Amino acid sequence: MVVFWFLLLALVVVVAAVTLFVGGGGVTLSEAEPERIAWPLPVDRPAGRADVEAVRLPVALRGYRMAETDDVLDRIGAELAERDARIAELERALAGARAEVERSRKKQDGGGTAEERDERSGGAGA
Repeated sequence: MVVFWFLLLALVVVVAAVTLFVGGGGVTLSEAEPERIAWPLPVDRPAGRADVEAVRLPVALRGYRMAETDDVLDRIGAELAERDARIAELERALAGARAEVERSRKKQDGGGTAEERDERSGGAGA
């Protein structure tokens, strides 16, 4: 029976020592900053591929599947890059079409350069 009480007392001492060691012996730790996204997406402009690639999501207690999340972010970044390239291509085509329409209007209205007017009037110059 003495051995039982001795082992129980030893167990209590060990648990108390571990608790003090882990708890800091009365010294409190400062509050940990909550994890936030390291590089948030911009609020003053549309997000681009570089913005999406720079985002690193915080890991919570249960975490997330890093490889799968990174794959999704890579895909979104690639699709944004393709979208931006397509938009730029369409804007260039639209600007060219508008310029062509404007040239056509000037020709129909009798506008244009003096050479163009001379050509339309039969080549008689001033």
